[in-house]
Order: sequence, then C-alpha cells, then structure tokens
Amino acid sequence: MRLYIANKNYSSWSMRPGVLMKQAGIACEEVMLRFDGFDAQSKFKQGLKDINPVGKVPVLVDGDLAVWDTLAISEYVAEKFPEKKLWPTAAAHRAHARSICAEMHSGFMGIRTACPMNIDAYLPEIGALALRDKEAVRNDLKRIDTLLSSLLKEHKGPMLFGEFSIPDAYFSPVVMRIKTYALPVSAETQGYMERLCAMPGVKAWIDGALAEKDFIDFEEPFRTKP
Repeated sequence: MRLYIANKNYSSWSMRPGVLMKQAGIACEEVMLRFDGFDAQSKFKQGLKDINPVGKVPVLVDGDLAVWDTLAISEYVAEKFPEKKLWPTAAAHRAHARSICAEMHSGFMGIRTACPMNIDAYLPEIGALALRDKEAVRNDLKRIDTLLSSLLKEHKGPMLFGEFSIPDAYFSPVVMRIKTYALPVSAETQGYMERLCAMPGVKAWIDGALAEKDFIDFEEPFRTKP
C-alpha cells in the first residue's frame, strides 16, 4: 500500500491516517507531495491528477484501489486489518468513537481556521489573541477539552477509549494546534497530550515534521521566512 501525503508540518489531514497506520504497525509506503500551490498546474495537483479525482491528500492506494478522505481510509484499514482493533471493541463505544471522529471531521472550524497546524512553530502570543478575540476558538477549545477529559475519565485512559484507536489518530492534529498555540486545557487533557505525543506513531510524525525545514509562505500567516 502507498499513502500519499503532503508536508507533515502543515497537513493535518495527512497526519490522521499517517499516525494511525504507523502506530498500528500497518506496512505502508509514504509518498510525499509537498505543497507548492493549489492551482491545476502546481506540482502538488499534478502529482495527484491520476490518483485522486478531487486532487487532495491523503490518498491510500492499495493495488488498483484508491481511497481518499480520512474517514474512508480509517474505515478501510479497520476492515482490512480487523486484528488491529482500530475501533473500540464494544458496539456502543464504536458508535461513540465514530461520532466524535465525524464531529472532528466536519467541525471545530473556529480553532482550525484561527490556529492552522504548524508543528515546527511555537506561537503562544497568537493563541492568546485568538482566545481573546474569537468566541468560536473559545467554544471549540472548551468542547475539545471537555470531550477529551470526559472520555479519559470514562475509559480510564491512557488513550481516549482505553487503548490506542482511530479517535486518537483523529484528534492528533488538534493536539498539535493546542501545543503550538499554547492553548490552556485541563490537567487531564494535558496529560493525554503528553502521552499521545510520546507514542511511536505520533512521535515519528512529529520528528518528520521537524526535519522537513520547509517554509511555505501561504501556510505561514504568523511567521516570516528565516
């Protein structure tokens, strides 16, 4: 299998299946298509034109099959590798896990817009301004903190549903945002963030992001080029 991704530092969508498959020990070749623009003639779009009709990453290619969208990829690998137990075992827990992944997939636009993922950066001043000026950011952060801490208490950690599963991979990009922008969260959520970042699959992604040393102007609204 091949997983087409973009810059690990910036691409939150790529991070989800990348972390999931690495942490689960699913063999997969990563194919990096670095961001250089989003017009039809960009190298990024040209690299995807024969792989994904919507021209976005991530894309998982397995033989002649191409699967795009992070939820579809997660469901596909969960079905292909049932022994990995990528969803929680209990039906009620699986339903809850799917619900929060769908919420992450389509929601939290306040924090995602104001605090774009940038693993290499540390921007506490920007985070403080976003919290001060944007109600949507405050609401999203409160919901995320409450959601994560309540799941940790219910399932007694160390991950959201006890053991590592798809929701942990799904929430890893927002954990990166909370760290980059130094957004305040509860002690329970902070402890979870530290445990998640220490997991081999997540740590490998973070290390890869820090090693890139790319600086893409349109992905850097808050920093100037070194």
